[in-house]
Amino acid sequence: MKKLINDIDSVLSESLDGFAAAHADIVALGEQRQFVRRRQLKPGKVALISGGGSGHEPLHAGFVGHGMLDAACPGQVFTSPTPDQMLAAAQAVDGGAGVLFIVKNYSGDMMNFEMAAEMLDRENATVIVNDDVAVENSTYTTGRRGVAGTLIVEKIVGAAAERGDGLAALKSLGDSVNGATASMGVALTSCTVPAAGKPTFQIGADEMEMGVGIHGEPGRRRVKLSSADDIAAELAGAVLKDLSLRPGREVLLLVNGFGGTPLLELYLMVNAAHKVLQGAGIKVARHLTGSYVTSLEMAGCSITVSAVDGDVLALWDAPVHTAALRWGR
Repeated sequence: MKKLINDIDSVLSESLDGFAAAHADIVALGEQRQFVRRRQLKPGKVALISGGGSGHEPLHAGFVGHGMLDAACPGQVFTSPTPDQMLAAAQAVDGGAGVLFIVKNYSGDMMNFEMAAEMLDRENATVIVNDDVAVENSTYTTGRRGVAGTLIVEKIVGAAAERGDGLAALKSLGDSVNGATASMGVALTSCTVPAAGKPTFQIGADEMEMGVGIHGEPGRRRVKLSSADDIAAELAGAVLKDLSLRPGREVLLLVNGFGGTPLLELYLMVNAAHKVLQGAGIKVARHLTGSYVTSLEMAGCSITVSAVDGDVLALWDAPVHTAALRWGR
């Protein structure tokens, strides 16, 4: 195993210290590094909190700041944060208008966020993200997994919270955006969790995993490596089938890298995805391309499509200032 680490047990704590130092104008660390919070809180707004296992950076801490999350709770690599972390984060950033949890559909995250919500002594609600169309159930979930579509939910709901929308409206918006969003990914290599010291799964040099999860969970099937156009046709095709979009519909297209894929290849996949969408009569109104919801150093990517209208586009375009997303300010 070759990684830039000092000690396996301190990987997360040292990384969080570096993140907080690099973005001290935007974020601050909670006590005992339980959470990353927005440095400048906004009284009177609904507080948005998310989190999950580390190893998916910049998700979630990289999306803490103006126009997105108020706090993010980092667990150990690929391990859910604890209810105590979530409760401490909610209490630290509550602005008096309630708390909205945004939770990826993984068993550990779901259980721990539910416990935190029950312990929290203030009004709260939860949006569950389950955008992965690859499989209905996996080792980590009951139902579909939450993957790169989480970013889209956090950005759009975050913009609505920033303008002052109430808790019930934000919950409804989050559920609506999740329902209009679908993703599917492909892995070309595995990744190595530091504590394990070996690849999460074995895959041949001429193979790929279609429908892989962001922890390296199996997808639909293991197949021989094929062209980018063929990969995009399967990924985007599955997403479009799930969303049942009519020709002429506008969408947001996110081509997301898993941590080990260069931008050269990601933009090539944007081009390939465009062919599929244009062939279906779908108009891409907005793009986002890069490694935003990663799986350590895994090579591969996912394609996410989210159906949008004018109101949702306005929220997407609204100013955001976080470590990983910045525009309009």
